[in-house]
Amino acid sequence: MSLRKIVENNGRKVKKLQKIVDEVNKLADSYSKMNDQELKSETLKLKTEISNGKSLDDILPRAFAAIREADKRVLGLYPYDVQVMGGIVLHQGNLAEMQTGEGKTLTETMPVYLNALSGKGVYVVTVNEYLSKRDFEEMGPVFEYMGLTVGLNSENNTSLAEKKTAYLCDITYTTNDSLAFDYLRDNMCKYTEDQVQRELNYCIVDEADSILIDEARTPLIISGSAKSYQMLYKQADAVAKRMLPSDYNLDPETKTIVLERSGIEKANDQLGITNLYDSESYILSHYVDEAMRANYTMEKDRDYIVRDGQVLIVDSFTGRVMEGRRFSDGLHQAIEAKEGVKINDANKTEASITYQNFFRMFKKLSGMTGTASTESKEFYETFGMQVITIPTNKPSRRKDLPDILYPTEKSKFLAVIDLICKVHKTGQPVLVGTASVEHSEYLSDLLTEKQVPNAYLNAKNDKHEAEIIAQAGQKGAITIATNMAGRGTDIKLGPGVEQLGGLYVIGTEKHESRRIDNQLRGRAGRQGNPGTTVFYLSLEDEIVERFDDKKVQEVKQAIVKAGDEFKPIVKNKKIVIRAVTNAQKKAEGNNFDQRKNTLRYDDVMNSERLALYKSRQRVLESSKDFNNTILAMINRSINRTVDRYYLDEKNVNYDGLFKKIRESYDIDLNVEKCKKLGKKELKECIYKLANTEWTSKLDKFVSQSDIVTFEKFVITASIDANWKNLIDRMEQLRQSITLRGYANYNPLIEYQNSGHTMYEQMGEDIEDDISRDLLMTHVLRKDQ
Repeated sequence: MSLRKIVENNGRKVKKLQKIVDEVNKLADSYSKMNDQELKSETLKLKTEISNGKSLDDILPRAFAAIREADKRVLGLYPYDVQVMGGIVLHQGNLAEMQTGEGKTLTETMPVYLNALSGKGVYVVTVNEYLSKRDFEEMGPVFEYMGLTVGLNSENNTSLAEKKTAYLCDITYTTNDSLAFDYLRDNMCKYTEDQVQRELNYCIVDEADSILIDEARTPLIISGSAKSYQMLYKQADAVAKRMLPSDYNLDPETKTIVLERSGIEKANDQLGITNLYDSESYILSHYVDEAMRANYTMEKDRDYIVRDGQVLIVDSFTGRVMEGRRFSDGLHQAIEAKEGVKINDANKTEASITYQNFFRMFKKLSGMTGTASTESKEFYETFGMQVITIPTNKPSRRKDLPDILYPTEKSKFLAVIDLICKVHKTGQPVLVGTASVEHSEYLSDLLTEKQVPNAYLNAKNDKHEAEIIAQAGQKGAITIATNMAGRGTDIKLGPGVEQLGGLYVIGTEKHESRRIDNQLRGRAGRQGNPGTTVFYLSLEDEIVERFDDKKVQEVKQAIVKAGDEFKPIVKNKKIVIRAVTNAQKKAEGNNFDQRKNTLRYDDVMNSERLALYKSRQRVLESSKDFNNTILAMINRSINRTVDRYYLDEKNVNYDGLFKKIRESYDIDLNVEKCKKLGKKELKECIYKLANTEWTSKLDKFVSQSDIVTFEKFVITASIDANWKNLIDRMEQLRQSITLRGYANYNPLIEYQNSGHTMYEQMGEDIEDDISRDLLMTHVLRKDQ
């Protein structure tokens, strides 16, 4: 769809929204005349109307008008019409694109209040603990004033009681990580009283692009201990470090790396094997592949940092350390081997889910962000959310200057330093955006050498983020930041700064996503304030070199020939800028494909995960015994066992069958009698004995509740153990399935087919384990 069409469509949607805004405005006067008690009583009235059959849409104008008035009385802030419009978009389950400083936090009070009236719970999700706590403390009093309960699911909530209390509130503030991990943990609980979450009803995701797009590339994983393979990681790292550029092929666009024949031969020699990529060595090949990725595609201080002997992931989109997260598939251990720090054992996955599949479980999902248009297609295809751009309350006064291009990175940074010093002399505050920790520290050092005071913000000192950003808009401030740039917090201008021209933002490199560049620009010119933005680029920037362009190479050669390294490029500048934009679009496409691929693989598990969790929950919530279900399982398990040993009357392995029956069901058979029976009669005979054995065990329990507790424990334990095994087998399958791709197989189809077979087998394994554990358990008599 063309840009013009998108703008036209958005314009039509805004007009429709304005009609609802007008309805809310008509009620403003009557609500302003209410006393506090009258205003507070609106909550109960609206709840009653919902109970009597009215929909949330029916009461929207009144609910919005009521909480709008409450905002004014409690916070001293009265939502603008554009904020009301944004609130309507959120209620409708769409994504409101609102520019920085337009008051997204105040906007969400209206849809949060409206949806909380249903009594089914509302989750407000933010990207980090600081923002979650801030929004809870600032907005919570408004909802409490209106008679609703508000909770904070904080990292400090260590007890089950605290978490339960937070989740049972009408409104719960939480981070995306805490919310999703609590969901996984709830589905691992042995007892319902240990579960903390309520139904996934309505969710508003703040900074939605960061959570639903950027973090969607990495699945959430709960792990347990697994075998240690530290020596293999070290051996693979030694192999990788021997490789020359001619030994491997690195695709700069997708960052995939494949060994050439010479590289394979080097690996074979060093590992003492015949062929790294034959079926017998595929496990070794996985370690080598990850070591190659670690050494030649992952860069320290860009993709990760090393702090206190630990490798910590840096989110390339936010610039923040991803606390508690590790690269999967052994890549994290490979990086630890590369950096010479302690290699932490790979963990066995016990539960996992992608953010896409987690958030799609909500009955209604909505989001807010300042930058979403470039990913509007993905938001709609993945989450069914339309991106609607909300007009600003005041016209923008920000000046976005044309990009400035230099031949080399060195000349670019020197020019940036000159500009910073020039602007600093006027007193205008400067925010400098960099693409990596290394670059932020380099620029800070250059300024310090010139005795120019500055503060820098990156993944290494993110604990001081709030205080650094709080000073960034003050007169004379110079702040150098990676992509994090205080996301989620506004840079407010200090006294006299508006007259100086507002915040001056300098980007030192284009990100692979245009959305991140737009976020940096959005730091300036908030709420109609003045501001200036400019990007300084070079021909050595990663985005330029990664997506090699023939015309750009010609420009490079001409500059080298002319020897104009320290002069900005004027001639042919458009060629390079166009190439950068195309490279960004290409990178965005690659990243989208990567996220879709992650989702496709998780989709294979998702329907199975949902079905298994649903069955498991039914077991936990049941107050009745499972005797009929258990006897049916035992019957099917016995039938399968007999079928394995009794093919037909001429092919019966009696010794193996009798041994298996004794070991699995604690039943001693009359050998001679059983040998005279046909297959059907033999099955019936064994089942009858098993039924008798199980009934005799039940008679030994003191009470019916003891029986139910015992059965629940055995059933859930079997489900959990087999589910963990399936996840582990599916991970191994995915790692090995790529090798089948070379034989003209579609890896995803292979994964789907094999995964379905494994899931079917898991169902049988669960029944076999339950039958064995119940019949083999020794139960003491009531009087013992």
